[in-house]
Amino acid sequence: MKPPAGSDAWAALAALTPARISLGRAGVSLPTREALAFALDHARARDAVHAPFDAAFVAAQVAGLGFETLQVASAASDRATYLRRPDLGRRLDPPSQALLDRQPREAPDVLIVVADGLSSAAVHAHAARLLAALRPHLAARGWRAGPVVLAHQARVALGDEAGERLGARFVVLLVGERPGLSAADSLGAYLTCAPRVGRTDAERNCISNIRPGGLSYEDAAFRIAWHIGEALRRGYSGVALKDESASGPIAGPD
Repeated sequence: MKPPAGSDAWAALAALTPARISLGRAGVSLPTREALAFALDHARARDAVHAPFDAAFVAAQVAGLGFETLQVASAASDRATYLRRPDLGRRLDPPSQALLDRQPREAPDVLIVVADGLSSAAVHAHAARLLAALRPHLAARGWRAGPVVLAHQARVALGDEAGERLGARFVVLLVGERPGLSAADSLGAYLTCAPRVGRTDAERNCISNIRPGGLSYEDAAFRIAWHIGEALRRGYSGVALKDESASGPIAGPD
C-alpha cells in the first residue's frame, strides 16, 4: 500500500496502532511531546504493578452480580516479596489453604479466581464487567459455579491449588497482565481443566488483552465459555485444545 501524500506519510499508519511508530525527531532526539508521552506511559505501567489490590471494591462488584466471594492470599507476604519470588505467588498461604479446605464439598463445575497479578488496575476496571458477560453463558450451559475467589499477591498457578482444594472441574483465573507501554490495564484469563498443583503452562489456555481497547468483554466471555465446554467434553486444556470458537456453537460437557 502506498502511503498517502503529505508531510507525514506515516500518519495514517500511526493512527491504526497504539505502537510507537512515526514519532518524528528534534535534531538527533525525540520530540519533547513524545519523550513526555513515553515517560507518562512508563509511570502508568509502574503504578499498575505497585498499586494495592482493593479486594473489598471488587467483592462488592461481584456480589452485585449474585456471586459469593472468598478472599485468599498467596505465600508472598507483601508486594516486594511477590515481585522477587514468583514461586511464592503460585501457592496459597496456610490460612488460605485452611479456609478453602473448610468449604462445603459441593464441587463446582467452574471455579473463578480473580487475582491481582501485575496490574490491580486491570482487575478493578474489568473483572466484574467480564463476569457479568460470562454469567449468562454459565447459566445457559448449567455449569455450577463456586464462590469467586479473590486472591492477593497471586500468580497464575495459584488457581490450580484453589481449584484442587475446592474440587473444581475447571478453573478460570482472571489476572492483571504485565503492563506495557500501550496498555497498563489489560486483563488476562487463564483456563485450566482438572486443576491441581503441578499443572504446567502448556496445560492451560490463555485469552489476553481483555479491555475496551482490546478484546471486548462479550467476545472474551464467549471464548472462555467455548473453552470450558470443549475442555470438559474432551477432558483436557492447553496446547492440545486449539481455539476454534469462531467455527461453531459452544459445546457443553458430556
